[in-house]
Amino acid sequence: MLTIRNLKCWYGGIEALSGVTLSVSQGELVALIGANGSGKSTLLQAVCGLLPGWKGEISFEKVPLNKKKPQDIVADGICMVPEGRLVFGPLSVMDNLKLGAYLRYRKRDHYGIKKDLDKIFSLFPILAQRAGQHAGTLSGGEQQMLAIGRALMARPKLLLLDEPSMGLAPLVARLIFDTLAELRADGLTILIVEQNARAALMIADRGYVLETGRMVLAGKARELLADEEIKRAYLGKDYARFTEGRA
Repeated sequence: MLTIRNLKCWYGGIEALSGVTLSVSQGELVALIGANGSGKSTLLQAVCGLLPGWKGEISFEKVPLNKKKPQDIVADGICMVPEGRLVFGPLSVMDNLKLGAYLRYRKRDHYGIKKDLDKIFSLFPILAQRAGQHAGTLSGGEQQMLAIGRALMARPKLLLLDEPSMGLAPLVARLIFDTLAELRADGLTILIVEQNARAALMIADRGYVLETGRMVLAGKARELLADEEIKRAYLGKDYARFTEGRA
C-alpha cells in the first residue's frame, strides 16, 4: 500500500533522512521506532506532503506522491495524527470531529458521517460526554483520543500516528495502544512512529528501527522484541514488567 524507497530529506543543509526504505502492506500495523531526532517524524511529514524538497520515491497504492499537495494526499486516503495532537482548542469536540470529515461534507455524505461519529463515540465514550466542550479544556489523553477520532472521520485507508503516547499517563497510553490494536483488527492499515518501542512493537505486525536518519534494522515485531540489542537500546529495564500478561 505504502512504498518508500531511498528517501532523503533535509532541514536546511542537514540531512535528516539518508536513503530510507520502508513499506506498509494493506491491513498491517507497522511500527517505526528510534530515539528522539532519528528522523521518524520527518518521514511522516514527507509522506503527508508537509516537507518539500525530499528525494527518492514515495508511492501510495502504486501512485507517486511527490507532486501532490497535502489536501490531495488526504483525499487519496492518508491521514495523520500529528505529534502534540494539535486539536483546535477554541472549537468544541464535536466541531473538531466534523472538521476531520470536511472532504466528506463536500460530497454530502451526511449519513456516513453520522455513522462514523457514533463509531468514534463507541471507541472513546468520554468524547460523547465532552461533545459540546471546548477541545482546549480536555486532558492530554482526551485530546489524543480526539485527534485520533478526527483523523478517523476522514475514513483513511492508511492512518499515520506521530508519537501518540507522548506526555500521557501509562494507563491512558495503554488505552490508546489497545484502541489502535482494535482498529488494526478491524482492517485499518496503520503506521505508527513511537519512542515507546515496547508498546508499539507489542501491537505491531512488523517494525523498523531508525538511527540518525538511517534504517538500521527491520523485521517482524516479535523478533524485534526478542532482539537483545533492541531491548538494551530501546526497551529499557521495565520491559518484562510492561509486557507481562500481554503476550
